[in-house]
Amino acid sequence: MRRENQSSVSEFLLLGLPIQPEEQGMFYALFLAMYLTTVLGNLLIILLIRLDSRLHTPMYFFLSHLALTDICFSSVTAPKMLMNMLTQTQSISYAGCICQEFFFLLFASLDSFLLTSMAYDRYAAICHPLHYTKMMRQSLCFLLVVVSLVLSFAIALVHTLLLVRSMKRGNQSSVSEFLLLGLPIQPEQQGMYYALFLAMYLTTVLGNLLIILLIRLDSRLHTPMYFFLSHLALTDICFSSVTAPKMLMDMLTQTQSIPYAGCISQVYFFLFFADLDSFLLTSMAYDRYVAICHPLHYTTIMSQNLCFLLVIVSWVLSFAGALVHTLLLARLSFCGDNTLHHFFCDLSALLKLSSSDTTINELVIFIVGSMVITVPFICVLVSYGHIGATILRRPSIKGICKALSTCGSHLCVVSLYYGAIIALYFVPSSDSSTDKDVIVSVLYTVVTPMLNPFIYSLRNRDMKGALRNILRRAGAVVHACNLSDSGG
Repeated sequence: MRRENQSSVSEFLLLGLPIQPEEQGMFYALFLAMYLTTVLGNLLIILLIRLDSRLHTPMYFFLSHLALTDICFSSVTAPKMLMNMLTQTQSISYAGCICQEFFFLLFASLDSFLLTSMAYDRYAAICHPLHYTKMMRQSLCFLLVVVSLVLSFAIALVHTLLLVRSMKRGNQSSVSEFLLLGLPIQPEQQGMYYALFLAMYLTTVLGNLLIILLIRLDSRLHTPMYFFLSHLALTDICFSSVTAPKMLMDMLTQTQSIPYAGCISQVYFFLFFADLDSFLLTSMAYDRYVAICHPLHYTTIMSQNLCFLLVIVSWVLSFAGALVHTLLLARLSFCGDNTLHHFFCDLSALLKLSSSDTTINELVIFIVGSMVITVPFICVLVSYGHIGATILRRPSIKGICKALSTCGSHLCVVSLYYGAIIALYFVPSSDSSTDKDVIVSVLYTVVTPMLNPFIYSLRNRDMKGALRNILRRAGAVVHACNLSDSGG
């Protein structure tokens, strides 16, 4: 029996070029020569740029990547076309067709982005020659290539998954909404828990907004650590806002339903901000590692360009990771039970409800989860391992106390955050542990974002000083206004 989500088409027929059979040989030789010229010519460009140090400039850096992209781009279609012309075959397998579509879009998009980067390079060279080296620095060139590659991957993936979805039979969900059972609490306790979670959510939002405000207004906090902290605070506000308002509304109105589109959107934004939190925590751990282990080179290593690059890459990778999971989820069918034993649309809970084969989804959860959760967590532990080794090599009571007060709280929250996610998504659980999973989810979706302002900022001397300065300034303004009113 054919599975519900399997295509009924196993291959496609490619009619090829509109040429006469007697002209096949001539056109085959022509296109083979063109393809070999493309490959060898672009390989020569890459080789020359790599071997000649005089060509190690931004323009030739982009040109080498463009040459490699052109080789890949032509190799997506030309070899198959030449093989079909030589063997007189026309078929291509379903999987081969989908793969060809993906790589064609990937390298076509990458070509476009690289050409745009080269145009910007030429603009900087001609219109701002005196500032060229500063504008087209190495980190910016690397950033442009990385962003081009990630955006091209995301664009190709979106088109390919939508194509796969449209070619599947019976892939339209018959479920128009899901029912969220919410937290495992008694009805008579709803009021108490509603007030508790409302207070926690407001504390999260106001506390993190206070962090952002203090960092923006106090020039002494314009450092890499507080730069990452401001982005983490914004992420925590968004992360908690994905689930908490809906949960509070359900508790207040006693409703449980969420529309299908709303559920899919909630999954996307939940994964996006969860991944972003993970990458930002890793960046902050690296910042602390450099500050303690390489204090003399701190300003050189943690340059403004590197901080900006780390944040941009974190956003792009989080976007790509969330998009992969969401599009794979959207292709599944939900034809039976629509009740979620959760207070939000959790990815693993939705997979259990699906009537389709979720093997690919589970595989992607493991692979992508390893990249965006496990690897950053290991990087955090390695960073703090080096910090601990550095402190023990130069032991002093003051240094140890300072390191413990700074890094101990960070490690506590990191362990709480990553530990809960790894336990939920990487350790198999039985049906009887559903309530436990919900409680653990509350821990890292509601509690951890609320604790971050206290752990990372409000216990920090610089943040306290910035808060006192702001309050003093505000008090002076109010006092001046009162004096002017009295004089008037």
